[in-house]
Amino acid sequence: MNINAETPVREIAASHPAAVKILERAAIDYCCAGTRKLKDACEGGSARVEEVLAQLAALETEADNTAGNWTAASLGELIRHIVDRHHVYVREESPRVQAFIEKVLARHGEGHPELAEVRQQFAELRTDLAHHMLKEEQVLFPYVERMEKSVREGNGVPPPFFGTVRNPVQAMIAEHDQAGDILKSLRKLTNGFAPPEGACPTYCAMLAALREFEGDLHQHIHLENNILFPRAVRMEQEGS
Repeated sequence: MNINAETPVREIAASHPAAVKILERAAIDYCCAGTRKLKDACEGGSARVEEVLAQLAALETEADNTAGNWTAASLGELIRHIVDRHHVYVREESPRVQAFIEKVLARHGEGHPELAEVRQQFAELRTDLAHHMLKEEQVLFPYVERMEKSVREGNGVPPPFFGTVRNPVQAMIAEHDQAGDILKSLRKLTNGFAPPEGACPTYCAMLAALREFEGDLHQHIHLENNILFPRAVRMEQEGS
């Protein structure tokens, strides 16, 4: 794929998984705002488009770039990866991150009143994600797997009770947008997850955990918004 300043960032992330770290370092949203062109995503950010393009051009080998390229996997394989890797991560890490926030707020809340808002926002994100993932695992994902199996066997698209796969997909994307907004707010409240002067090790660990959580959720949403959902919608259209 020929990447230039006009390339939508979600296409960069989907075609070159190794590019995700470059986009993360440049604070480029490639999941919820993935339709933006690279040059537009860089505007007002921490990196110039020329710098990002140079880093993308320096990606190591094609073998590295294609490792974990989920555009070629079956939808069932991609769904299992999302659930086993990202859903499990959210369920395991969100209580740990919340505990970090509570501990730091108790010790440093007086000097850093923004921590109370960090606690509230992360708690909201945690609750929203729990409900969101259940809907995916109990409704959308099982149907997509059933649809893929039926289409591959030549039986066409099984009729969903929700009318069309586009309906739950649109609902999931809207919820992803809400999660993305909270991530942006958390990043702003914490000054880009940068430890304040004199921050204790626990404070630094909390910020590192939030940064890691953001990165995993970005990749999680990217796999769904930019790969799984478009392929499922296309399969429904072509198999009908």
